[in-house]
Amino acid sequence: MVNLLNNFPEGDFEHHVVCLQGHSHFAERIRPGRVIFHDVKKKPGKDPAHYFRLWRTLRALRPDILHTRNLSAIEAVLVGWLAGVPIRVHGEHGRDVFDLDGSNARYNRLRRIARPFVHRYLTVSRDLQNWLIDAIGVDASRVTQIYNGVDKQRFSPPAVRSRDLLPEGFGQDCFVIGSVGRMVGVKDYPTLVSAFIRACAQPGGDALRLVIIGDGVARQPCQRMVDDAGLAAQVWFPGERNDIAALMTCFDLFVLPSLGEGISNTILEAMACGLPIVSTRVGGTPELVDDAVNGRLFAPGDVIALSSIIVDYAADPTLLAAHGSASRQKIESSFSIEAMVAAYRNTYLTLSGRQARPDASTT
Repeated sequence: MVNLLNNFPEGDFEHHVVCLQGHSHFAERIRPGRVIFHDVKKKPGKDPAHYFRLWRTLRALRPDILHTRNLSAIEAVLVGWLAGVPIRVHGEHGRDVFDLDGSNARYNRLRRIARPFVHRYLTVSRDLQNWLIDAIGVDASRVTQIYNGVDKQRFSPPAVRSRDLLPEGFGQDCFVIGSVGRMVGVKDYPTLVSAFIRACAQPGGDALRLVIIGDGVARQPCQRMVDDAGLAAQVWFPGERNDIAALMTCFDLFVLPSLGEGISNTILEAMACGLPIVSTRVGGTPELVDDAVNGRLFAPGDVIALSSIIVDYAADPTLLAAHGSASRQKIESSFSIEAMVAAYRNTYLTLSGRQARPDASTT
């Protein structure tokens, strides 16, 4: 969403982002003047009154298009209809942590109730596109799949992989496994930590290093696992950082052990940096990672398989370089920001009937 808002051609659209519970540091990532933010101040838990505040906000804004995203905002489709918003778009970017396979009957009933009020569905992966058609009963003509794009200039392979941003002891003679993400249940970082501990017990394990950038409820339990294994000097959990692009150039291998994904932006960014990708065979990830071409796929929670993959890459610089090069080539050919923005722009203009009116602005 940040990449989308920051890269739309100026003048075509006036963007307003309506937040349910504030926007925190999200707004700081948007270029000045690009977006107007609104907050309906939804209280924690059940707050039926926030629907009225949302309706009132939409009535005041009178947007041409309302674009909601994911299950947490699907009720806003109905509110938008009641508020008289003429075009309603709903995006699916990934499933809820409590419904990783999209089979929850209650959630799907809600999606089916909202279905007649959605003019166009947008998904970030073919996996989600097929699920909407097969499980929710959306007509295929109303579903458009658009891959996320990545900034190929900001995220790019370094001439030489430097360790300058990493702690002491993470030198050029080390093999650095990196990951970026929220340290929450759906990302399953304990599996990565367990696999790393197992890999460190193998020959050459002293050279392995692990970096997980991000914060969340799993950070402290993962740190305890590392401490109990006596490997604190080989692991760095720095929390949230604003220099992700630079830190990724310090990695040799990128790992994401998620239980569920739509299309992972961090995988795309790591691919753009020329890294081999090791991830779980879930959601849209197999659309990014060709097994044994630009990385490896493994079953969720399979510590033994992940550990073995890490050891294999650490022992084979030729394989590492070949898969990293294939990652960058795939980004170059299929996952540019320009292609993503053009697809969203064309969808909005087509739905609003303004494709032939370049002087018209859409809200």
